[in-house]
Amino acid sequence: MQFLAPPGRQLAVLAVLLLCGTASAFVISGYELLIISLVGIWAMLGLSWNILGGYGGLVSFGHAAFFGGGAYTVAILFHDYGVTPWIGCLLGAAVGALLAVMIGAVTFRLKGHYFSLAMLAYPLALIPVFTWAGWSEVALPLQRQDPLHYMQFADPRIMPLIVLGALGVALYVCLRIERTRLGLQLYAIRQNELAAQCAGISTLRTKLVASAISGAIAGLAGSLYATIVLVITPGSVFGMLVSAQALIVSMFGGLGAAWGPLIGAVILVPMAELLNATIGARLPGMQGVVFGIAIMAVILFRPQGIYWAVRDSFAHGSAPVPEAPTVEAATTSHPAYHEATGEPLLVVRDISVQFGGLQALSDVSLEVRRGEILGIIGPNGAGKTTLFNVLNGIVRATAGSAKLEGLELLGKAPQEVSALGVARTFQTVRAFPRLTLLENVVVGAFGVNKEDQAALQAARAMLTRVGLAGRALVPASQLTNRELRLMELARALASNPKLILMDESFAGLSSADVEVMMRQIRRLAAEGMTVVIIEHTMTAMVRLATRFVVLDRGRNLAAGLPEDVVRDPEVVSAYLGKRWVEHAGA
Repeated sequence: MQFLAPPGRQLAVLAVLLLCGTASAFVISGYELLIISLVGIWAMLGLSWNILGGYGGLVSFGHAAFFGGGAYTVAILFHDYGVTPWIGCLLGAAVGALLAVMIGAVTFRLKGHYFSLAMLAYPLALIPVFTWAGWSEVALPLQRQDPLHYMQFADPRIMPLIVLGALGVALYVCLRIERTRLGLQLYAIRQNELAAQCAGISTLRTKLVASAISGAIAGLAGSLYATIVLVITPGSVFGMLVSAQALIVSMFGGLGAAWGPLIGAVILVPMAELLNATIGARLPGMQGVVFGIAIMAVILFRPQGIYWAVRDSFAHGSAPVPEAPTVEAATTSHPAYHEATGEPLLVVRDISVQFGGLQALSDVSLEVRRGEILGIIGPNGAGKTTLFNVLNGIVRATAGSAKLEGLELLGKAPQEVSALGVARTFQTVRAFPRLTLLENVVVGAFGVNKEDQAALQAARAMLTRVGLAGRALVPASQLTNRELRLMELARALASNPKLILMDESFAGLSSADVEVMMRQIRRLAAEGMTVVIIEHTMTAMVRLATRFVVLDRGRNLAAGLPEDVVRDPEVVSAYLGKRWVEHAGA
C-alpha cells in the first residue's frame, strides 16, 4: 500500500483498459458483447467485496443481499411503476448502501467465522421473503418506443459501454480508497484490530463507511445486471453462487488490491460462460466447476492471488531495503530520584476486575503526576497488564474509577480513551506487518489530525524523533525488535497524548537497545510527557522511574521512591528476593 501516493500511473492504466474495452465492443458482436457486460458486472461485485474482505479482512458471504437489493429495486420500479432504469440504477446503489449499513451495524459486532456465517444468512433469508411477497419472477417489460429512456437499445454495443463506464467509476473509487486514510485504517483493522482501536481508530465507524461504499457498488452492479438479463428471480440474485463468485474473482485476482477483482473477472467469467454455452447442456453446472477449480488452484499455488504474484516477481531484485543503523550505548547520566512536583494527571481509585471466579484486581488505587515516570512493578500475575487494559478501555472494571484531568476513563472504548489523550504500547508489539514503518505511525496520527497531509507530517516528525526517519518506507515485517519497539513508541507519540502507558517495552531487547529506549523515555519526561511503565528489568527500572507502585496478587503492595521500595521487606519477599537486593548493593 502507498498511502497518499498519487495514483497517476494506475489511472493511466485504467484509462487504457477502458479504451480497449470500448474499442472491442465495436469490433465484436452477439454473445461476446454479453460476456463483456457480465465481466464488468462481476468485476464490480468483486471490487465491492474486496473493500470489506480484501482491505478490511472481513470475509463476507452475504454480498448477494446488496447485489439482489439493487437488482430488485430496478425491476420492481420499472415493472410496477414505469420508472426509468437510469433512476432505478441510482436508487439500486442507494438501496445496496442502506442494506450494507443496516446489516453491518448488527453483524460487525461478530468476529471471524461467526461474522461470515451471519452474513451468509441474510441473502438466504431474502429468497423466501421475496418469493412469499410475489416477486418470485420479475420481468422488465420491453419498451422499444423510447430506448434511451428505458435503456433498451437497438444497438447491442451500447449496454456494454455503460457497464464499462460504471466499472471504471468503481475501480477509480477503490484506487482512491487504497491511497486515503479509509484504506489505511481498513488495512490496520485487518492486521491488528486491537492496535488500531488503541491508536484511535473508530473501528465500527470505519467498517460502516467501507460497508456503505461496498454496498453501493454491489447495488449498482445488481441494478445493471437486471437491465441486461431483463428477468430476475430470488435465486438468481440472492443465491450462494452470487456471493461465492464475488469472493472467488477477488481471491483469484488478488485480495487487497483494486486490480485483483478485475483480473479475476476477466479470466474466470469468459471461461465459465463459454464453457457453459458450449457444453453446459451435456454437463450442467459448468460455471460452478470453473469457479471451484479456480479457488482450489489459488489456495494451492498462489494464495496471494495473481496480482500480488506478478507484482512481487517484478519487485524482486529492486532497490534493497536500507540496513538498520548501528546504535551506540546511551551515555545519559543516572537521574536524580525525586518526587514529581506536578499535580495529579491520572487518579485511580479502588479499581476491581473479576473474570468469572478470578479476582484479577482488587481495590487498586494510584496517582500519576504530571511529568513523572511512574514504574509499576510486581511478580507475574500481579495484575499489571490488566490494570493497563482497564485504563485504556480493553477490559471493563467491575468497580472503581479512573479520571484523567477529572474525566472518567472507565466505560469508554479504546479509541475514545485515545482521543482523551492516553496512548498505549504493548507487551508484545502490535504492528501492522504489511504496512510500512511510516504507515504504521500515520495510523496513530489520524485521531488528532483531520487532514491526511497533516497526519503524514506528524508521523514523519515522530519517526525523526525516535531516530527511524531513514527506515520510513521499510515494511514493518522487516524491522528489528528494537525498531518495532521504537515504531510503537512513535505511533503512540503521533496521537499527541498527555499520558503514555508502556507495557514491558524492554522485552526481548539487548542491553544496548534498552539504553536506547531509556534515553527516549527520559527525553519524553524532560519535555513534560507523563509515562507509566510496566517492566521486569529492575536494573533498568531503578535507573529510570521517578517513583514505583508495586502490585501483588491484584492488590497494592507498596509505593514510593525506587530506593525505598526496593528495600521494603514485603516487596523483597513478594517480588525481588534478598539476592537481588544484595546484588544491587542495597
